[in-house]
Amino acid sequence: MSGIYIHIPFCKKACHYCNFHFSTQTKYLDEFTEALLVEIELQQQYLNGKIETLYLGGGTPSLLSKEAIQSIFTKLKDNFDLAQELEFTLEANPDDLSAQKAEDWLSIGINRLSIGIQSFQPHSLAWMNRAHTTTQAHQSIQNAKAAGFSNISTDLIYGTPHLTDQDLSEDLEILLNYGIPHISCYALTVEEKTALHSMIQKKTMEEVDTLQQARQFNLIVDRLEKAGWEHYEISNFSKPKQRSKHNSNYWNGVPYLGLGPAAHSYNIHSRQWNLANNQLYFQSIKNKMVPAEIEALQIPTQFNEYMMISLRKMEGFSFEKIKNEFGAVYENHAKTISVQFAKEGKLIATPDGYTLSKEAKFFADGIASDFFWLAN
Repeated sequence: MSGIYIHIPFCKKACHYCNFHFSTQTKYLDEFTEALLVEIELQQQYLNGKIETLYLGGGTPSLLSKEAIQSIFTKLKDNFDLAQELEFTLEANPDDLSAQKAEDWLSIGINRLSIGIQSFQPHSLAWMNRAHTTTQAHQSIQNAKAAGFSNISTDLIYGTPHLTDQDLSEDLEILLNYGIPHISCYALTVEEKTALHSMIQKKTMEEVDTLQQARQFNLIVDRLEKAGWEHYEISNFSKPKQRSKHNSNYWNGVPYLGLGPAAHSYNIHSRQWNLANNQLYFQSIKNKMVPAEIEALQIPTQFNEYMMISLRKMEGFSFEKIKNEFGAVYENHAKTISVQFAKEGKLIATPDGYTLSKEAKFFADGIASDFFWLAN
């Protein structure tokens, strides 16, 4: 089984924190759709076997018309072997999620929505420069549920200035009361070339408070685990059996194809990424060429990526898997480093490896980097 991700590189406006590739020039949506249909044909040999998941991400996929989404889905069905029990996700902004659109998406075959709520707090939405209001955030969930969607995920961002613990607790309670089965919670990060980074550099915005972020991360974990949810990946929580199949496949090293400008693809042995420029993407596709760069993944890189993604999962890493896929030298390397982290209480033993302790999860990426195999 494999997955397909499609990047829709358009937004109505730029959020202050976002560093994803997108354009606010939505007049090019039709030209993008035409190019995407051609790329689907050009990329049809990249994956083998059935496609288990489709994911329309962005950017803002909910800006696409019903006709555009239908044409994309039809082209995918014509060029790939889609599984009968397909998980088909669309990311939607609350201000786009009308009752009619929700019904349209369901009729096309979309069966999972990921709604970019980010916060129900008016001051937080204004600070992030989000396009939607608190009222629209509530209405979007109500519209999705009324249309018949039961597999719904929502995003929250924590650790932003002025977001109090009480604010965050209220956001969580709202989602729990709505019966949402999946929540993705992301700590605010300051990326270069974003408005937020520029404001911090100019001293017009305060720096990120890492102590606040760690405290709010633990607040989220405690509340959702108390509600019986699985903290199955550092940023992701779900009710039992409600995990995101598509994102879980990323973390389990399953091959996937990325379509559209800036989209990434992975087939175990190599990784490739499309050019992050809409106009150059259009021109290249017109010439029947996919504008992608390719990186062959050597064993050290594959090992490092395995440690990074496995330590983000609740199952952790497996020594047997390390030995079988990378060799005994990598197994011994991982065991040596694990000893100290286990003594410090940062790792907890599993039947064949280790997983992060609750206290260490907020520092997952830093701990994973200590396992990296460094080239001589």
